[in-house]
Amino acid sequence: MAEPRVSTIDGKLAQEFAIPSHVEEVKDKMTDFAKRHAAEGRRVVVITSGGTKVPLESRTVRFLDNFSSGRRGASSAEYFIDAGYAVIFLHRHRSLYPYTRMLSNINMMDALQFSSAGAASNSGEVVVNQQVLPNITKVLKRYQEVKERRLLLPIEFSVLSEYLHLLRAAAQALSTIGSKAMFYLAAAVSDFYIPASEMPEHKIQSSNGPLQLRLNMVPKILSPLVKDWAPQAFVISFKLETDATILLEKAQRALDTYRHQAVVANVLDSRRGYVMVVTPETQAELILTEDDVKNDVEIEERIVSNLTSAHKKFIDQ
Repeated sequence: MAEPRVSTIDGKLAQEFAIPSHVEEVKDKMTDFAKRHAAEGRRVVVITSGGTKVPLESRTVRFLDNFSSGRRGASSAEYFIDAGYAVIFLHRHRSLYPYTRMLSNINMMDALQFSSAGAASNSGEVVVNQQVLPNITKVLKRYQEVKERRLLLPIEFSVLSEYLHLLRAAAQALSTIGSKAMFYLAAAVSDFYIPASEMPEHKIQSSNGPLQLRLNMVPKILSPLVKDWAPQAFVISFKLETDATILLEKAQRALDTYRHQAVVANVLDSRRGYVMVVTPETQAELILTEDDVKNDVEIEERIVSNLTSAHKKFIDQ
């Protein structure tokens, strides 16, 4: 297997983005996870999910954020596991999580009730109201199977610096399994940041008047990931636009620039029912029909099916 190479961006990450104290420990966990599952014949995917918080102060009170809930990453993780993958789930703290994502819009107090025996005896026995959570038995059973087989390794981040260092650690960890590794970069990563050296330590005071910020551009992490950290891996990036007329051009430009394997391109308003999977050779439109929506089919199921097939071909080359 190709060893991870040092990138010109590594020094910048160390200087301008605080290194999490636990990054080496997490890297070891990811390395062991990847090696074990690859030895058992599984492919391994790193899914990044949720948004990245950009602090404005070292002792953070204020920060920049985005709207990402992590829905696409969480649902995709379930479909990758169903397709036979082991998943490293690199996700934003408190973003949606595989299997528990169905609970995100539920008031849990409405979903729980005393059993008839418990209510009568005041024993405190609590059961699930399956009218509120009609699929809970199936989901719970699947989650327990996944947990018992250790197919899901969750890794949390919160701020941008954690995300960047943990993604690098994941890439270096998975370089040990070569082409069996996939990166599914669904996280909504900030394009702008304040370097640690320029960040005020304490809360910015409103009494000082209007606030003016100068934000630097976040280094393009996709380039060293593809070229240096995990050069044999199958890498998918995501492109979200609000203007459908530029979507395909932007996806193709990304492929030309970074030389990775695929871009999942979508428009903000239609992202839950329509995407394009763009590769250097192909363009696949994935669409949910009205019947699909009525039957609770998710677009992530189609995305994962397309990409797992492409990954198999990539490995067999």
